[in-house]
Amino acid sequence: MAQNKFKVQAFWDSEAEVWVATSEYVPGLATEASTMEALTQKLRIIIPELIGLNNIVPSYSGN
Repeated sequence: MAQNKFKVQAFWDSEAEVWVATSEYVPGLATEASTMEALTQKLRIIIPELIGLNNIVPSYSGN
C-alpha cells in the first residue's frame, strides 16, 4: 500500500507548555498535545480525517 507524505510543522509552545502541529498542506490541521508521542498519535488520526473531509488528492512526483 502506498503512503502519502504531507509536511507538518511541530513546535513547542513554552507559554502553553504543549507541542503544536500545523500544516499548509492539510487544511484545518491545528492540534496540540503535552508530549511529542501524544501529538504523533493524534496526527495519525486527524490527518486522514482532514484529507477525506477536504477531498485532498495527493500528487505523485515519481521520487
